[in-house]
Amino acid sequence: QVQLVESGGGSVQPGGSLRLSCQASGSIFTNKQMGWYRQAPGKERELVATITPGGGTTYYADSVKGRFTVSKDSAKNTVYLQMNSLKPEDTAVYYCNQHSIYLAGRTGPDYWGQGTQVTVSS
Repeated sequence: QVQLVESGGGSVQPGGSLRLSCQASGSIFTNKQMGWYRQAPGKERELVATITPGGGTTYYADSVKGRFTVSKDSAKNTVYLQMNSLKPEDTAVYYCNQHSIYLAGRTGPDYWGQGTQVTVSS
């Protein structure tokens, strides 16, 4: 089973930037649509962005359009999320996963990693 590890989170001031990384234990990005998701305290996990296997098509939630960019490097088994112009409402734990996992509503440690914390505050 593929394992995904998120990294790159941290604490920044509003307007700052962070680059998140998601590294897989195996080569899956050439044939799986990947996505980034976030969960704020007391809220449900929400979709942030997706990228198709070939990397040619991306999707962004309205709340992050123009500020976030998702990309991938299949040779390194890694997907990225560049986050610019960060806002306090972006504060959440960020996760990556196969998009089909999210669409299927799967939960728990068998399907989701630890995520990486992003905190945006003054």
